[in-house]
Amino acid sequence: MRLTKSFLPTLKEVPADAQIASHRLMLRAGLIRQTASGIYAWLPAGLRVLRNIERIVREEQNAIGAQEVLMPTLQSADLWRQSGRYDAYGPEMLRINDRHGRDMLYGPTNEEMITEIFGQTVKSYRELPQSLYHIQWKFRDERRPRFGVMRGREFLMKDAYSFDADYDGAVVSYRKMMLAYLRTFQRLGVRAIPMRADTGPIGGELSHEFLILAPTGESTVYFDAALEQQDWLAQSVDLDDPESLGRFFKDVTTSYAATDEMHDETAWKTVPADRQREGRGIEVGHIFYFGDKYTRSMGVSVNGPDGAAFHPHMGSYGIGVSRLTGAIIEAHHDAQGIIWPESVAPFKAAILNLKPGDAMVDEICNRFNHIGGDAVLLDDRDERAGVKFNDADLMGHPWQIIVGPRGAKEGRVELKNRRSGERLDLSVDEAIEKVLS
Repeated sequence: MRLTKSFLPTLKEVPADAQIASHRLMLRAGLIRQTASGIYAWLPAGLRVLRNIERIVREEQNAIGAQEVLMPTLQSADLWRQSGRYDAYGPEMLRINDRHGRDMLYGPTNEEMITEIFGQTVKSYRELPQSLYHIQWKFRDERRPRFGVMRGREFLMKDAYSFDADYDGAVVSYRKMMLAYLRTFQRLGVRAIPMRADTGPIGGELSHEFLILAPTGESTVYFDAALEQQDWLAQSVDLDDPESLGRFFKDVTTSYAATDEMHDETAWKTVPADRQREGRGIEVGHIFYFGDKYTRSMGVSVNGPDGAAFHPHMGSYGIGVSRLTGAIIEAHHDAQGIIWPESVAPFKAAILNLKPGDAMVDEICNRFNHIGGDAVLLDDRDERAGVKFNDADLMGHPWQIIVGPRGAKEGRVELKNRRSGERLDLSVDEAIEKVLS
């Protein structure tokens, strides 16, 4: 893709209303533009990041057997009246009337709707368990939206819902989801620490928040360094074996981790001093078991082995997809700009052409187009080298392929790694192989 033909409007000045790094950099790098308070349009580069995050989230949900659906953004108020949440939810819910005067709402979450869909379809215990998810836009009318996409009013979310015959089955579903989350965040290039969260009146320990470590996080976090050192992708867990899932869950939950709200000084003192870590965290996910709260209140039941009806147990599992874009930047940036993990970067590399018109640049682009699709952005603008270097750093491309007049004569390029700053003098073949590997 050529920069001169692209809609990638970068900004030199820092927007005055942008308070945190991710908001400033998303605006400056041309990822988003604000259209109303707390509501943003996603421009081409930002949308590419969003789609990359979606893809990884989707792959890990599918890997544990969750099935994707797509529910509408508008919901009937009658569903929420059945569950008792319509009047209790508060002013964050956007309530509207259609042309026939029916009460509707722009969904902030989907427990009621998925329970209704499940109840219309599943009638026997033989059809359990079920795990359904979707990736859909949500709306919560925040009183004071701020921090860009980190606390906006409209946001993209993955929400999943599990249905099981009993508590033991719900625990298995919960543990599968925890594994999927840990693997998802690792693939996204961030460390998200699972922290036990308040379960409210349900009680127990089946509620965990996932927080990305970043200096601008809203919560203070305390955790055992052992959680940072785990390679969740390399762990062998048998999803069909409850005992294997149990061992994994024990490994995760026996290591201390808590936000300031749940912090226990007595338990904290049992963590070896050299493994105690304290910092700030940004919540990007939450998994929660709530039993038959919705199936009971909405009158949804299935027939058991003895023919008697029972209310299935449910869990709810959310990941803030659009929020993750900002959180990843908060965790990965420097004074020059964004430092994208390769898995989510809008482009794998930028080709910085310092000798406009050189045939070698066209050769490199053609090679990438043949091998890597549109993974590379060619900066073919008639601009000074310094402008191209600054914009490449700002946009955070993992690699920069620098084609200069002297190197071009010898068929060589300079390859810069954005994260480490390392520069390598390579042949074209070597540079392409390095980027695509």
